[in-house]
Amino acid sequence: MNELIYEVDNISFRYPGYDRYVLNGVSLSLQKGGILCILGPNGAGKTTLLSCMAGLLKPYSGTIRLCGRDLSGMSEKETARLAGFVPQMHVPSFDYRVIDFVLMGRAPHTGIFSRPSAEEEKMCLDVLENMGLGHIAFKSYLDISGGERQQLLIARAIIQSPEAILFDEPTAHLDYGNQHRTLSRIKQMASEGYSVVITTHNPDHALLLGDQAAIVSKDGSVIQGSNADILTEERLSEVYGMDIRIRYIEELGRTACLVPGL
Repeated sequence: MNELIYEVDNISFRYPGYDRYVLNGVSLSLQKGGILCILGPNGAGKTTLLSCMAGLLKPYSGTIRLCGRDLSGMSEKETARLAGFVPQMHVPSFDYRVIDFVLMGRAPHTGIFSRPSAEEEKMCLDVLENMGLGHIAFKSYLDISGGERQQLLIARAIIQSPEAILFDEPTAHLDYGNQHRTLSRIKQMASEGYSVVITTHNPDHALLLGDQAAIVSKDGSVIQGSNADILTEERLSEVYGMDIRIRYIEELGRTACLVPGL
């Protein structure tokens, strides 16, 4: 039996001052080395669900277990040792060298006044080299592109050495080439044993990554299953309010999500 990294059991969530539940009776799970793509229309609650799973928001009811432990009883540092969070984008308040920005990912494993060890610095440089970013390791974080910053957020999560990494729309601000490279990197991370959760507006990205999908509906409910079961033409057409087709493209060797011409 595969090890369960995340078990989300019947959680509900509403923001203070609002009667409407953004999430309502949500249950899902994630196995070790699995990829779960969370889709849904704007405002459905994808980022809210991811934030609950990262421990950034506390559900109104229900439980979330991370590596068998109740998330509500874990400190921020304990949570960060097991789950990394990659936001959509990062706007720095201060200037850092790239290597120093990435080394912040080791914070959950060090003391308040500790400095990164030589071994941790080497780990950081190795990750940057493996991601093709070694040439910018000692550049200013302010002097690199948005695509490079997104890759560095991933690098920072990797050296955090968590069991799971949660990505909030990691391709939202990237050009087409960097979108594909980011998805390729995410798939590689799963093959290396990381458990991955990713929110996306693009069902074709979920098809590229394979594995499991979940759809958050406007009523706050969630359904989860295999891509084949969840990403159907009928369901996607209903979610996005347009005619969507799922077709196998022989020349590409994969199934793709297609929409009608303009």
